[in-house]
Amino acid sequence: MVQYRATDGEVNDYHLVHLGKFALGKFGIVFTENCAIEPRGRVTQGDLGMWDDRQIEGHKRLVRFLKQEGALAATQITHSGRKGSTPRSFDKPGQLGPEGAGWQKWQVVGPSELPADKGWMIPRQLEEADIDDLVRKFGEAAKRADAAGYDVIEIHGAHGYLLAQFLSPISNKRNDQYGGDRAGRMRFPLAAARAVRESWPRHKPMFIRVSSVDGAGGWEVEDTVVFAKALKELGVDVIDCSSGGLTGLSTALPVKRSLGFQVPFAAAVKRQADISTMAVGLILDGPQAEAILQAGDADLIAIGRQALYDPFWPVHAAQELGCDSDFEMWTPEYGWWLDKRKNNLAGLKK
Repeated sequence: MVQYRATDGEVNDYHLVHLGKFALGKFGIVFTENCAIEPRGRVTQGDLGMWDDRQIEGHKRLVRFLKQEGALAATQITHSGRKGSTPRSFDKPGQLGPEGAGWQKWQVVGPSELPADKGWMIPRQLEEADIDDLVRKFGEAAKRADAAGYDVIEIHGAHGYLLAQFLSPISNKRNDQYGGDRAGRMRFPLAAARAVRESWPRHKPMFIRVSSVDGAGGWEVEDTVVFAKALKELGVDVIDCSSGGLTGLSTALPVKRSLGFQVPFAAAVKRQADISTMAVGLILDGPQAEAILQAGDADLIAIGRQALYDPFWPVHAAQELGCDSDFEMWTPEYGWWLDKRKNNLAGLKK
């Protein structure tokens, strides 16, 4: 969940507190927001980055705390493409970032000269040499993530970011080797995934987040299954199945929102591509998450907005499932007090 609080892409105290509380809440894996592989690959000027060695030290500090509290540390790397240089999601019309911060627009790029929506910037079409350079930068970003100590890496190729723009025939109108049929449109995303896998230690898991359907009628689940099979051949371990976001600011609107509305995508990819998947989308509590796993619809559950609402979601889920009535799964500095509180409350009811 992007926070718009970075300067020059660097981790700061805000990110440590923001992500650190999820480790205290006992999430198994704590993911950072998108880290751009180059400055123009940010969505906003406040996004985190993984394009410069100077950014590694801040990430190291974050990773140390997450691991200290028992979580695996994970990061996302991405390029925004034509969806870059945008206001924060809560900015007022005409506002670009916080007042007085001096945020400036930059030239965005994409597979074709097609804007993400009416009124959006027209991207410069990437040349083949530019694409080669971006493939290299994906690999370099993975090396920095490893140097920072992250346990898991994920390419964010969903929600209309650059890789998704190449995949969809709605946004990719190229007539060279990176466009045309599905194989051509997959060429750059697969090259980026290969560069990351070759730069990322083999013993460390690699995920990729995809829009299983793009919401514009150009990329469908059947395409995602083919893509997932090719990613598996490259050594990708998990497909993180989201949807939508190809145009405008929306991220996941191709199907009606309901509890677990994205889970069928994870189930389809898991079964048809024979690869592990991660399910997302209005998964609110422990019993709902456990039911998804028990049904075999996904291998992992990702919690986003609900984690912002409840940073202690995992330990609350454990209590809902009857696994931790004595608060033993909580960090002991919390659990001791909460168990004492439980006993005090029980005494009041007598």
